[in-house]
Amino acid sequence: MTDDTAPLPGLPAPPPPGAHALPPGTYDKAVVLVTGGGSGLGKAMAAEFARLGADLVLLGRTEERLKAAREELAELGGGRVVVAVCDVREPEQVGAAFDLAEREAGMPGVLVNSAAANFPSPAEDLSPNAWRAVVDITLTGTWFTTREFGRRHLAAGTPGSVINVGASYAWTGGPGYAHSAAAKAGVRNLVETLAVEWGPYGIQVNGLVPGLFPHPDMPEAIRSGLEEAAARGELDARQPALRVGEPRELGWAATFLASPYARFISGHTLVVDGANWQRRTVVAAPVTPVREQLGRGPFKR
Repeated sequence: MTDDTAPLPGLPAPPPPGAHALPPGTYDKAVVLVTGGGSGLGKAMAAEFARLGADLVLLGRTEERLKAAREELAELGGGRVVVAVCDVREPEQVGAAFDLAEREAGMPGVLVNSAAANFPSPAEDLSPNAWRAVVDITLTGTWFTTREFGRRHLAAGTPGSVINVGASYAWTGGPGYAHSAAAKAGVRNLVETLAVEWGPYGIQVNGLVPGLFPHPDMPEAIRSGLEEAAARGELDARQPALRVGEPRELGWAATFLASPYARFISGHTLVVDGANWQRRTVVAAPVTPVREQLGRGPFKR
């Protein structure tokens, strides 16, 4: 007999920090370049590559964060950690960062595109500059780094692996995030397009979509809402897994996708979110306009 009052278990917790599924040394002598690698999920993914022996090249726009990340990741037992201040919206800076990577560590064999920008807003409130800021970093920046990576490997005749960090609203639409959702849809399409174009040359291209992985580097507008939900005891209850993700879980997925054990996986986007993006209710909830959800008053031009 089932006790209907017993709490639901949800998905089990992950193994502890420092655990990994791949053999030790899987990334020995490999160079992994991570955009947005100085903070947040980019840094979390870089950490798992480091634990498996990789040399890291971290790109970001804030020197202080990059230096702090370098010190933190250098303690994980991997190889070298090289950092470069780089605005991925500027192709000249991207090229210079790759030049630095080759001089200091060698040709990156793995590229993880984690740099992105985002904030919630009703679509009608987005200024041209706000739209450009998000799309240029998230989509155009991803293209510039991927293009640089691909061209260098095509010229050298060497294989490589690209992981583009996406978002589930690339499929579903993202009310309140029209700028980011449109950009992430473009990022997902790049995965599917370039996997076919570059597969014959030994370059695999995949996507990785994180679910809810709270971390201190989240934008204030997003983090504050999550903290309020957690304080009310609602955050975990909003996930089918009955828990949020741990950043290392995304890192484990990234290290697998770029590893020798996933060479025949290309053009695929892996969603790591405990099935949250597929959640539906039996009875549809009442529609609440985005402006009301965000606490905005009536729109005025």
